[in-house]
Amino acid sequence: MSKFYNPKRSRNIFDPVSKTPFKLSRSKIDNFLSCPKCFYLDRRLGIGQPPGFPFNLNKAVDTLLKKEFDIHRAAGNPHPLMKAYKIDAIPFKHENMEKWRDALSEGIQYFHEPTNLIITGAIDDIWVDPQGNLIIVDYKATSKSSEINLDAEWQGGYKRQMEIYQWLFRKNDFKVSDTGYFVYCNGNADKEAFDGKLEFDIKLLPYKGDDSWVEKTVFDAHKCLMGNEIPKMSADCDFCRYREAAGGIER
Repeated sequence: MSKFYNPKRSRNIFDPVSKTPFKLSRSKIDNFLSCPKCFYLDRRLGIGQPPGFPFNLNKAVDTLLKKEFDIHRAAGNPHPLMKAYKIDAIPFKHENMEKWRDALSEGIQYFHEPTNLIITGAIDDIWVDPQGNLIIVDYKATSKSSEINLDAEWQGGYKRQMEIYQWLFRKNDFKVSDTGYFVYCNGNADKEAFDGKLEFDIKLLPYKGDDSWVEKTVFDAHKCLMGNEIPKMSADCDFCRYREAAGGIER
């Protein structure tokens, strides 16, 4: 990673005097909530956190789920998982579906005029109920022996992710259901042998979102970017604690 990673970049840096709208992704908003200092260093000064390693197994699960749900999207009928959980909906068919899914094209976007920010986010899937309400759906993959739920503290990021997606689609004039779903795939490690394949148990977890916090957070993130001083670190930021400890030793 050190051969290719350059911590200082010259692109995608917020300029407080520029009139050009600045794009801010859903993940960067979550970074701001996690640690304003890391967010400022990244988006204002061009010093990003080291990239994580790709989760190729999770990506494979996402790809296969999208292919599977797309079969029912084209046919206009519900997926068996939706029938099993008695969800009265079908996969949403729309000409922009692939664009909304594509992180490289930055998914669905909304220009937030008061801050001159373009908020972006790439979704996994969307379903629609008979009343025309869109249902935001996110795919997750894991492998654990305990019951799958959304109760862990670190899963708060999953919930915020869904709420930002709900907010983005509402801002694009779609009717959106408060309840979204996580399609959770749990790798089964209880088999007697691997036998060249990994089997998953799939569970559908409903989540009732509340996107009332998003608007204020967009304003707060913009205010942070407009400032000329680096914000204080979050108390629980591992990146900042590492930089502080390493810097102290070097000094």
